[in-house]
Amino acid sequence: MKITRKGQVTIPKEFRERFGLLPGTEVAFLAEDGRVFVERVFVGCAADRGARGHDLVPRMSGTATGRMTTDEIMALTRD
Repeated sequence: MKITRKGQVTIPKEFRERFGLLPGTEVAFLAEDGRVFVERVFVGCAADRGARGHDLVPRMSGTATGRMTTDEIMALTRD
């Protein structure tokens, strides 16, 4: 794998899927004994780790326009 002029590399799909490296995932670079490691940085509480919708909740909060109750919504999704 080659580094681009901007210092970028592409993380192979296999590794992105295996380690949950989604767009927007924070990573850290570590150096040890002349080697460089990429490590996923977990932000938030332990329950949020790897949750795909974690970033969506704050963005979507308060955006609903309907006046349905939770029970009505649950009935629609379960029918």
